[in-house]
Amino acid sequence: MCRSIRTMISFTRLMKNNMNNYRKLNEDEIRLLQEHSCTADDWSNIEVAPNFKTDYVFHTRFSGKVKLGVFEHEFTLAGGMKKHSGLYHTTLHNVTVGDNCCIENVKNYIANYEIGDYAFIENVDIILVDGCSKFGNGVEVAVLNETGGREVMMHDRLSAHQAYIMALYRHRPALIEKMKAIVEKYADDNASTTGRIGSHVTIVDSGYIKNVKIGDHCKIEGAGRLKNGSLNSNEHAPIHIGYGVVCDDFIISSGSSVEDGTTLTRCFIGQACHLGHNYSASDSLFFSNCQEENGEACAIFAGPFTVTHHKSTLLIAGMFSFMNAGSGSNQSNHMYKLGPIHQGTLERGSKTTSDSYILWPARVGAFSLVMGRHSGHCDTTNLPFSYLIEKDDATYLVPGVNLRSVGTIRDAQKWPKRDKRTDSNRLDFINYNLLSPYTIQKMFKGRDILLELRHASGELSDVYSYYNTKITNSALNKGIKFYETAIHKFLGNSLIKRLEGIDFKNDEEIRARLRPDTPIGSGEWVDISGLIAPKTEIDYLLDGIERGEINRLKYINAEFERMHRNYYTYEWTWAYERIEEFYGIHPEEMTAADAISIVEKWKAAVGGLDHMVYEDAKKEFSLAAMTGFGADGSRREKKLDFEQVRGDFESNSFVTAVLKHIEAKSALGDELIERMKKIQN
Repeated sequence: MCRSIRTMISFTRLMKNNMNNYRKLNEDEIRLLQEHSCTADDWSNIEVAPNFKTDYVFHTRFSGKVKLGVFEHEFTLAGGMKKHSGLYHTTLHNVTVGDNCCIENVKNYIANYEIGDYAFIENVDIILVDGCSKFGNGVEVAVLNETGGREVMMHDRLSAHQAYIMALYRHRPALIEKMKAIVEKYADDNASTTGRIGSHVTIVDSGYIKNVKIGDHCKIEGAGRLKNGSLNSNEHAPIHIGYGVVCDDFIISSGSSVEDGTTLTRCFIGQACHLGHNYSASDSLFFSNCQEENGEACAIFAGPFTVTHHKSTLLIAGMFSFMNAGSGSNQSNHMYKLGPIHQGTLERGSKTTSDSYILWPARVGAFSLVMGRHSGHCDTTNLPFSYLIEKDDATYLVPGVNLRSVGTIRDAQKWPKRDKRTDSNRLDFINYNLLSPYTIQKMFKGRDILLELRHASGELSDVYSYYNTKITNSALNKGIKFYETAIHKFLGNSLIKRLEGIDFKNDEEIRARLRPDTPIGSGEWVDISGLIAPKTEIDYLLDGIERGEINRLKYINAEFERMHRNYYTYEWTWAYERIEEFYGIHPEEMTAADAISIVEKWKAAVGGLDHMVYEDAKKEFSLAAMTGFGADGSRREKKLDFEQVRGDFESNSFVTAVLKHIEAKSALGDELIERMKKIQN
């Protein structure tokens, strides 16, 4: 059902002069306006604020119902130019103009809009709402499968987690129908024949704007075409739309910028995203803090922090998050006869090198690095932190090796620092943890897989085969150790955190403290595009939606927020159970000596991984890394030139941070060991 936008609660603050405070124009005002070359189809249809003056209204045509505020403000533009608020050379049809707006040089007209206070609109072609519009809400995005089947319905409150379920949980058709119905109701409730241009909005040098809702403090400069969408800008997280941008059927969330000739068709842009440099995307979803430039996307699900910067890069029919695509990265879904139905997944934290290629369907485990061309449809979901390397037209898998990479650690540190969201009302709930029940459960499975491969094919085999990949003997044995080291680190971290800050008198007090606060957290965990949570909690939410108990978008988002807020409580429940599985120690029977044993293993694991990261970082300062430095000079000059540009190894901020981390973690472990020894004594 369509309704007037002024009935919506979010718009009531827009017009502080309500209808009862407006008045009709008097005869003197009509005469003065006519002297200013203004015309009206019917002067009686124009209402103005009590303090309205005609001084700044020139060459304006009024049509339909028009309401005008006051024009008392002067805008200071770039370069020091000043312009007074008012109406100049424009046509308004069924428009309400707030206080202190400047609208100048509208080539065609503005129709069916409510414009907030202090809006600046200049040199535009046309801005209109035609018929009843939902402003992009309810548009279906054919994500992952280009031919359809995994459509996600856009809306203003769409989160990465909602979209993940709507796209991938097609094995629960009743759930999908319920979620579609919830979104359709939201879209219908927000449908209107009148659009909104919020307060402090700037629209200049732009062309065709039709059926677009524009939030407060939005800035549109030189846009080519904006059609059927929402710009959900606000004071604390404004949106910027730049020159040459073309958007059809879209929603852009707070704090994002779309610039420099970017073209979007049926796309959702999440909070604090940046798209520019002629980027092109269709039927795609981009969630918090994505950065997309130069390349092309088709039917992709870009979870938080998906990044691509290169002209030659094509992302298609894939699901990503915390991903960085190297130059020339490409995927294809050409292995079909009944349409491009295949899709692929690069799990959180995965990267592709320059000129990498993957033939879908395929699934790459979390925090893995893809190098070369891969057409074997591999599935390495249970072997995270791996390298996939092309050799002799085959895919070689090096399991766990990315755990020692300086790049992996640097990425994990930079993501929370690069969260640019300034809107307090966040849509996505993002877990940045490198080691979590989600990744550690995969390492448990990966360790078992590698042990089974070694057992089945023999310890002396040169190469092992796994899901269309090859694993060398050396890589397999090192992979087992990498996973065991990471498990030691995670479980030790969890134990130390649980026992910190308490002086225990006996073993029973330790056991009491170790008991979980909740049974929630047992079993499998999932990564719902940035949100890491127990699968039981996700299923609980989905069951509630199916039963109709959770029937509004805000209730769904509230459940995701609850899971995110309680992550560490749930994490301990999971870790508590894994202690017995990995160490053979039942937590209900744990002693101080057992705790010391686990912490000693933790210290060795943390120190071992940190030293491997340290040595990996050292390679960045080797003589080979100095190639290209010290032009026309000696070896000494090369070294000096390198140091001036890159600094020296020991002073590097990351290197010093690693050393401090080793020292701090060692002290943390020693402190707990000393507390445990007091119980033994």
